[in-house]
Amino acid sequence: MHKDEAKGAGKQVKGAMKDAAGGLTGNERLQAEGKADKVEGKIQQKAGELKDDARDALKH
Repeated sequence: MHKDEAKGAGKQVKGAMKDAAGGLTGNERLQAEGKADKVEGKIQQKAGELKDDARDALKH
């Protein structure tokens, strides 16, 4: 697992918590930040997966 995969997963969790907290408290800004964090985390996780795949391909 590439470090970006782990960091991306962490951002997704953080974003989900912000999204939920914003929804519960009616804080639209916090909810929007959470959704943005989730998207950013997914992108970072996918980038890590691609780096892993490229590294594996170069080994063979």
